[in-house]
Amino acid sequence: MTLGELATRLGGTLSPIDNAGIEFGSFVTDSRDVPAGSVYLAIKGEHVDGHDFANAALLGGSVCAVVERTQELPCEILVPNLIEALANFGRSIRAEFTGPVVGLTGSNGKTTTKELLAAALSPLGPVLKNLGNRNTEYTSPLVWHDLTPGHRAAVIEMGMRGFGQIRHLASISQPTIAVITCIGTAHIEKVGSRQGILEAKSEILENLPDGGHAILWREDDYFGDLVNRTRVPVTTFGSSPDADVQLVGYRMKSWSECAIRLRHGGEEFEVSLNAIGRHMGLNAAAAVAAAICAGVPFADAVSALATADLPPMRMEERIIAGSTYLVDTYNASPDSTVAALRALGEGTAAGKKIAVLGEMRELGDFTESGHRLVGKAIADTHPDLVLLTGGPTQWMHQEALAMGFPSGNMVVWDTLDLDAVKAKLVDLVKPGDVVLVKASRALGLEQAIPEVAR
Repeated sequence: MTLGELATRLGGTLSPIDNAGIEFGSFVTDSRDVPAGSVYLAIKGEHVDGHDFANAALLGGSVCAVVERTQELPCEILVPNLIEALANFGRSIRAEFTGPVVGLTGSNGKTTTKELLAAALSPLGPVLKNLGNRNTEYTSPLVWHDLTPGHRAAVIEMGMRGFGQIRHLASISQPTIAVITCIGTAHIEKVGSRQGILEAKSEILENLPDGGHAILWREDDYFGDLVNRTRVPVTTFGSSPDADVQLVGYRMKSWSECAIRLRHGGEEFEVSLNAIGRHMGLNAAAAVAAAICAGVPFADAVSALATADLPPMRMEERIIAGSTYLVDTYNASPDSTVAALRALGEGTAAGKKIAVLGEMRELGDFTESGHRLVGKAIADTHPDLVLLTGGPTQWMHQEALAMGFPSGNMVVWDTLDLDAVKAKLVDLVKPGDVVLVKASRALGLEQAIPEVAR
């Protein structure tokens, strides 16, 4: 794409106009890591203003900067509002695509389900998808820059940081199929309650087109509310016999692989995934349900799940000095932490099962009750040893003890102390042990894993 076309799609003004024929290859938002031939986006954040680094980006290799106020650079595209300009950009390319577009949101499992969706849709041909977790108002529109004539379907993950964000992202990618993995508690601080989560997530259902489909979890507490918010046909997934795509079997094959069995329309097929946890089976069922609505035969969609490129730091197995670490520190909510503990409980270890848990952030008024839910799950799943770090984990500790978990099997630090956790792991963990490491991303709890090469 040329800078002239980019300016037109953004609705901005290129200066100097003589640069209209220059081609660019990618977008960048960090002036410290600038690929040659990229376009720099000057994002004005809460603490840092990207305009202050626009010149450095051009010196580092960017060919142009998109700015909201002129920086008198050798090449810049001036736009009134960057968020709206990027929406214009994504919307303009989306309008040229006629294949199925699956919009995906939910409190947990979005990025994993996105990869499973891309795999399940792959029998149609190449699938466009977000790279990593590019799911914000700044990064999601840029996915459409990667569209090629060969793409046959698209999967667009949509994050939620408040009311209106998913509505905005859906207005850009205009999904023909919408998937909501669940109405949980992740990021509940942003909208105040699970009812708020429902309101925010259901924005993806508002403008589904005639002939569109909604994919919903049959056992969701808010299933009925979600059905009432859509005017298109609903396809369900879940463990219930009432689900259109039903998870009828799950078994762990190792700490890095499971087998799931799905049923639809009287047919059943089994497939292995390079992941563990019964929740992974539900994510896979959601992906297959969407693929069926996009025209993929059930058997083909299930078989294709085996090719999914699942993301790191989601129950990622690392073998260190004969011990197995399950690294699940991409993020954490009560729902995902309980699911991780259950997966730890279901597997077989030659040695001890150890859970290292940090606090879960962005829970707002749900902070205490959310941590207590995890404390109950600790007692239910009964690891051999639990290490807790960070103030709010006191409620995990209290609830686990109240439910009968032995106090001698828990170590608690009132504040986040990665060095202390690491020292304890070095002292306690032996070959054959399995260690779950789970916390919100901001804690960086994986840094407490002893640095020993495979």
